[in-house]
Amino acid sequence: MTKSIFSGGSITRRATLQGLAAGASLLASPLVVRSAFAHEGKIKLGAPFHRTGIGASYGRWYERTAQAALKLINEGGGINGHQVEMIVEDDGTDPKRGTEVIEKFAAEYKVDAVFGHLFSHVVAAAGPRAGELKMPYLVCSEGHQLAGGGLNRYTFQPGITDVKSQVSSMAPWISKNLGKKVTMIFPDYAFGHDHRDYFSAAIKAQGGEVVGLIPIPPTESSFTRYFPQIPAETEVIYHVMVGPAVLTFVKELGDHFGSQRPEIFGFIDSLEAVDLATPQLQYLEGTYFWEAYPRYAQPKQTEFDKFFREKVGVDANGASISDPKDVSTYSHMFSVWETLFVIKQAMEMANYNGPEQKKDFIVALESLEKFGESNEHPQGDKIFSGKTHQVFGKQNISKVEASKLNVVHTTSIEDGMYEPEVDYTKMEL
Repeated sequence: MTKSIFSGGSITRRATLQGLAAGASLLASPLVVRSAFAHEGKIKLGAPFHRTGIGASYGRWYERTAQAALKLINEGGGINGHQVEMIVEDDGTDPKRGTEVIEKFAAEYKVDAVFGHLFSHVVAAAGPRAGELKMPYLVCSEGHQLAGGGLNRYTFQPGITDVKSQVSSMAPWISKNLGKKVTMIFPDYAFGHDHRDYFSAAIKAQGGEVVGLIPIPPTESSFTRYFPQIPAETEVIYHVMVGPAVLTFVKELGDHFGSQRPEIFGFIDSLEAVDLATPQLQYLEGTYFWEAYPRYAQPKQTEFDKFFREKVGVDANGASISDPKDVSTYSHMFSVWETLFVIKQAMEMANYNGPEQKKDFIVALESLEKFGESNEHPQGDKIFSGKTHQVFGKQNISKVEASKLNVVHTTSIEDGMYEPEVDYTKMEL
């Protein structure tokens, strides 16, 4: 196996667009297939980050993570001899602005690809426009719209799993360990609706049921009026709160239930960029969270996780090494890092040298099958579906103990896989 010059890790990829060759590491620059000479010009990537709006904390850390990854890529020779330039535009976490930014990247900046959108309601608006413009659009989101067949051949999600995969892999553990009668509290837009639909189906398959559905407007600032809607027979409260009001949510939840609460299972989206030691969060002690990538370094921390934290500037608690109060969006931002290395991998497979080769780039992306745990993919091994443009990986369930998150269960990749609902490769380029 060929090893990375930065670690002992390896990665599996196709050596050509038709065949998969194991063990070629993207960071092993002396062995990467390159052009015969360094080309003039740069590869330009549009980055529509959420610098403002309800996704601002994510956007800031997405940008910081992308900068760290691109620094490594450019220090290693770029892509096919090209240095890579990232052009950032703020989309305000707004669907209309997100679409306008895609158009600006295409018409004004003439970028080679766009990556980085997170919030699913923005992706739902911008994705169709990217397809119309024939702009490669790699999202770092979790919505199921892409894998469900709702977007187009130019849209990919190669760095992080989707909600359907996440909830279907964890429902068995929740049913067995926490309870079968669930009330869901979720944001009232596409991301929350994915949770509502796919977790309801997943828990039903385990012999459980969702006894209450409580949608919350994403800009809500107080939640007291919603809690009386929670049915008395509820055994588990499943919450996915996104936005700046999470501290209020937890405090008011504690005021409502006191010590006589049901079990509580949440998605870490509720607490990304929030210090678990914050006094208002004491009520969460002993509750559980989904994490794609554990914020707190675990006892068996991998060398790849150490490498990732060092390069992005994050400590063992998931906070900035320069400011321990500046907590990262650790369970999501790895997707930006991994997506950039997927872009590099596919462009080098296609010997990509400019926008006239976008179709070659798309075909190369669709030919990918597996990503091995490595510095390029520190979150872990993954399987990629070229038909659905969606990646599958492991999930973690963590328990809040002494104001930290400790992993108590990790799913397999297979736990979250499902039959393809679309084949984008059959669509015209």
